[in-house]
Amino acid sequence: MKKSLLVYMLGTMTLINSGCSSFGRGVTEAILEKQESADTRLCEIRGAGFSGLKPHLDEPDKKMKVLMVHGVGNHQPGYSTEFLEKLARELNLTVTTSSHKNIHLTDSANKKKKLGNLRISRFLDKSHQQELLFYELTWSEITAQDKQVLSYDNSGEYSYRRAEVNDLLKKFSNDTGPDPIIYLGEKREDILVSFAQSLCWMINSDWKSLPDDEHQVCLPRQLDSINNDSFAFVSHSLGSRIVIDGLQRIASLLGDNQSASQGLVAAFRQKTIPIYMMSNQLPMLQLGRKQPQINHQQDEYCTPQGSKYGERFLKKTPIIAFSDPNDLLSYAIPPEFVSQYLDSRLCIEVTNVSINVAPIYNIFGLGTLANPVEAHIGYDSDDRVVGLIAKGIGNNNTAQIVKQRCRWIETIEDE
Repeated sequence: MKKSLLVYMLGTMTLINSGCSSFGRGVTEAILEKQESADTRLCEIRGAGFSGLKPHLDEPDKKMKVLMVHGVGNHQPGYSTEFLEKLARELNLTVTTSSHKNIHLTDSANKKKKLGNLRISRFLDKSHQQELLFYELTWSEITAQDKQVLSYDNSGEYSYRRAEVNDLLKKFSNDTGPDPIIYLGEKREDILVSFAQSLCWMINSDWKSLPDDEHQVCLPRQLDSINNDSFAFVSHSLGSRIVIDGLQRIASLLGDNQSASQGLVAAFRQKTIPIYMMSNQLPMLQLGRKQPQINHQQDEYCTPQGSKYGERFLKKTPIIAFSDPNDLLSYAIPPEFVSQYLDSRLCIEVTNVSINVAPIYNIFGLGTLANPVEAHIGYDSDDRVVGLIAKGIGNNNTAQIVKQRCRWIETIEDE
């Protein structure tokens, strides 16, 4: 449903002049292949430079841990394989374990509840000195039952009446459209608990101590990992809202709970945890929601001279927001949005990446067109996106493809 859909649409337009479907499709494919030979897609970074994952792997006796959270639509464990393998290749991690580990997530308050799957992969460099633990959260199991309400619409009884392309689009809509609606309802808490459990496993264990193929609750017990290791999140579409809401929820729980482990709270306050957001949707998913209780207070919480600096949740949360201008569901994050709609205790700093992950085609003098579906789902397979996550921008490690194909506009504080 990427290039094939675009060829179908443009081939239909060509019929106006050719009167022959096979000729129209052939001409269309030839023109698209010619346009694809010269890749001039946009890649513009605006904001502060960032290091990516590479420097953290270089630190001796430390692990780099990454948690990926998917967006809308049904996902199966292993959905991040292409992205993970590209990332490992960019980081020169050429050694991996023979199998993954899977934890069937549940709630400490109700251990019969099924909250999705956490799949953990381990990658090392050739000398086994650098280690990446990659945690892939699959939470779509939580919303699957609710989405069965629409399953009848995908059956032949209804779908056969649709045009072929429209039927593909309707099934895509039925799979992805309900998730943001369900998330606003009673399943939101389950999804956030699923995220919290995933984060707990990430900060609380090494590879050997992780359970495998077990239905198990994580309880924070060890502080060595969170003090010593580095952490990052990678998210897509609704997954970005889940990560932000999940962190805000944990910040509130720890801040309001006087019995919370002070060692755990103190450890978080020293951490910088970046979030790499693909197809960022935070502005759209903020609509109709209340503002966080603590906002417009970045200076108080996030500067050492601030009156509430000792009450912050994280030292800094860099957000690198990837958005394709042709992705109909993706948005940049303006500075005023951070101040007004995101919890000040997270100390968020935003770098926006405007990037064409879908090719743009000239449709025979009628204008230009990019496949909006590919523009929404193509981030994790784009080499520039992977390069930026792996090695950042504005440092000596920056990937060659980023140097060649991306333009960086650095922003600074007003002097």
